Amino acid sequence: MPRLHPQTKGELMPTLSLIILATLAGGILSMAVAALFAYGVPNRWLPRLTGFSAGVLLAAALLDLLPEAGAELAPQALFVTVLAGLLGFFVLERIALWRHDHHLDAGAVAGRLVLLGDAFHNFVDGVLLAAAFLTSPQVGWAATLAVIAHEIPQEVGDFLLLRLAGYSKARAFAYNALSSLAAVAGGVLGYFLLDGAHASLPYALALAASSFLYIAIADLMPFLHRQRGGAAALWQGVLIAAGVVIIPLAGHFVHAH
Repeated sequence: MPRLHPQTKGELMPTLSLIILATLAGGILSMAVAALFAYGVPNRWLPRLTGFSAGVLLAAALLDLLPEAGAELAPQALFVTVLAGLLGFFVLERIALWRHDHHLDAGAVAGRLVLLGDAFHNFVDGVLLAAAFLTSPQVGWAATLAVIAHEIPQEVGDFLLLRLAGYSKARAFAYNALSSLAAVAGGVLGYFLLDGAHASLPYALALAASSFLYIAIADLMPFLHRQRGGAAALWQGVLIAAGVVIIPLAGHFVHAH
């Protein structure tokens, strides 16, 4: 990361305003584009689109978050963090089911977990944007565009997953928008505590990846296995592949431009 130049308090406050503006704009724009797509999906398509959600979560974890975390962490630290995250999310899900006397649909628990994982991810994005804007406004706005392009396919998958978990369109949009505010918190914290936030960044990325992996493998794929028939298997394969491919395509578009 480029060395930050000392600045006075008067010079820093406009930078903080830019960080807050960028984190809010990134969340709102990516949510709006995702909702435009997801709101047009008929309800009968939602079970089929479970495969798309699983593909997006797997690709975001394995092709994006974990490689970023692995660039900063030793392999053992990375795998220990992911293992701790997987076990932690298992315990959280068991506690949630136990507290509701097993009457709560597992899909609702998955919806809550995806919101938690998305909040982790958004928080990390906020820290990254803070580091970029503290380098220069130009770097900051370029990073903001990259975050928006990256978040759109992720938010589509999250929105559809919440719909599958039984959330209404309005509730799914509202909760997803609320989780996007974690980016603002990450941006503000990164602004004031950049060194500490930067040191913990790869761990947060690894935990976010573990949450996405857990949801895809423990909640979504078992649901896909319950859908029988050759047509269902074909749709599942196509939509999982589409979810997997869209993440690197979005990343390639950002780097190309």
